[in-house]
Order: sequence, then C-alpha cells, then structure tokens
Amino acid sequence: MSSDERPEELRTKVFGERTIYDNPWVRLTLVDIEPPDGNRFEYHVVRLQRVAVALVLNDADEVLMMWRHRFVDDSWGWELPGGIVEKDEDGAVAAAREVREETGWQPAPLKHALSFQPMVGMVDTPHEIYVGRGAELVGEPTDLEEAARIGWVPMSEVFGLISRGEVLGSGSLVGLLYILAQRGQGTAS
Repeated sequence: MSSDERPEELRTKVFGERTIYDNPWVRLTLVDIEPPDGNRFEYHVVRLQRVAVALVLNDADEVLMMWRHRFVDDSWGWELPGGIVEKDEDGAVAAAREVREETGWQPAPLKHALSFQPMVGMVDTPHEIYVGRGAELVGEPTDLEEAARIGWVPMSEVFGLISRGEVLGSGSLVGLLYILAQRGQGTAS
C-alpha cells in the first residue's frame, strides 16, 4: 500500500468531542470514536498549543542550546529554544522570538525544516522545527523562567549527548536528529 492511500475502512469514525478541562495551555477532551474494529467508546485527547523550535547553527558548526532543569520529571538536559506560537503569528517569527527571549541571541532568518506531532496517539500538539545559520548576541535573556545556562554546543558532540539521554524534549531531539540525518545523506544545512 502506498502512503497516499487512505482506505475508508481503516479510518476511525469520530462522532463528537466534549471538553472536560480547558485553559490557555491545555485542553482535555473526550472524543466519541469508533475504530475500524467497530467498538465505539470515548477516548481522552490532550490538545496543546502549536509549538515552534529553533535550531541555530554558527560558522564553527555549533548549535545554540540551553542546559536546564525540568521539574515535571526532575531532569537536567540540553534543549533547543522554542515555545508556543501566538495566535496569527508566523512560525518562523515565533521561533526567532523564542531564541531572543530565552538566550539573548537574535538568529539569522529561520527556515521551516519539518513539522511533526510528538505523541499523535493521544496528544494533539503540532510542532514545527526551524533552522538557521548565524546569530548575533543582542542582550541578556528576557524570559528568566526559561533562561538557563546558554551555550554553543559542537555538532560533533550532539549524538553523544542524545545517546546519554542529555537532550530533553521531542522538539530538540527531532530537530537535532533531522540535521544529523541530513548530513548522513549529504544534504546538510
């Protein structure tokens, strides 16, 4: 079967959705569905905001990252700058804004590389990765909640960081692995 085929008999039928919790960052819904097996039931779906992540490289082949603590799972690790895309905001503009706010660097123009859903089976949160080469230090981070230890990490060390579990979040992982895969294909940014 080719990837462009979408057989109706394999489509899950959706009969409706009701919100059971909602705030500006997260909405929890119950969706009335019937999968292809014919067993109809309500399914929990978490709906989050659209997210833009920036992967900024410099001329020394280093990537701009932040070393920080995440309280949710009590972990420390490296992340790419990124955050929620505001209503009616362009994704590349949001990614550049997040770089400035979180690191104090103004990136060169960012280009869309790819989009993905990090947990498509139960969470709806569109993620977009933007890549750029070059940045200028314009000041201190303005988002002190997000600011952490900021550094330019050599791309030659990135696979090791990933292998040791030192890269947090799907946006950071997907963006970095995308660049590493491009390089393996001879199409590096």
